[in-house]
Amino acid sequence: MKNIALEVNHVSIDYRNLMHMSMHQSLLQKGVKRADIIRAVDDVSFTVEQGQILGIVGRNGSGKTTLLRSIAGIFRPDEGYIDTKGNRVSLMAIGIGFNPNNTGRENILKSGMLLGCELDYVKEHMEEIIEFSELGDFIERPVRTYSSGMYSKLSFAVTAILDTDIMLVDEVLSVGDEHFRQKSYKKMEELMLSDRTVLIVSHATETLKKFCNQVLWINDGKFMKLGDTEEVLAEYDEFMSL
Repeated sequence: MKNIALEVNHVSIDYRNLMHMSMHQSLLQKGVKRADIIRAVDDVSFTVEQGQILGIVGRNGSGKTTLLRSIAGIFRPDEGYIDTKGNRVSLMAIGIGFNPNNTGRENILKSGMLLGCELDYVKEHMEEIIEFSELGDFIERPVRTYSSGMYSKLSFAVTAILDTDIMLVDEVLSVGDEHFRQKSYKKMEELMLSDRTVLIVSHATETLKKFCNQVLWINDGKFMKLGDTEEVLAEYDEFMSL
């Protein structure tokens, strides 16, 4: 049995949204703030072995992205704990991790440092990342000028090429042109042959079948099943068709 790379133990995560109040109500209830508490992840537990590629499925709003961001350290669980066993974790997701006012090149340096990489190591892989991203001269322009496809290319290039122990992928493989998607799939196949641990959130069933050893299914924030990719996806598809 391989070493455990990640342990998620009875994790629950809440969102707190202030309820809308009219100006008249706020004057009558001065200083009182009411909030809705939404449980986005509800008592979820699982472990991932080192080198495993785990898919995560669930309909929109099931807590998949919230769970990934919590594993990445962006959110702290309200209950339970997440143990990454000292592994360095990178999150590949649209809209996360880049400063929009910095250039692509500057964001590569900053992202690498945030991932715990040495500056010299990031610089050593700079041109490889830029070449893989296919951004050309745009690498010297602010990220706020990028399309979502360009952003995803840079995000994938940084996360796939810089060496982290656990890689979290949130729908990025489904974004971009067909040529880049095929190149991304090839890179993922290379990662599968390494000892890197990967978690993939995706609605693309074929992608999950292609890459994942197992699939985790969550629904409305709750754990439903963890097991063989084909078996879990078959049950999930049947559930979604009801």
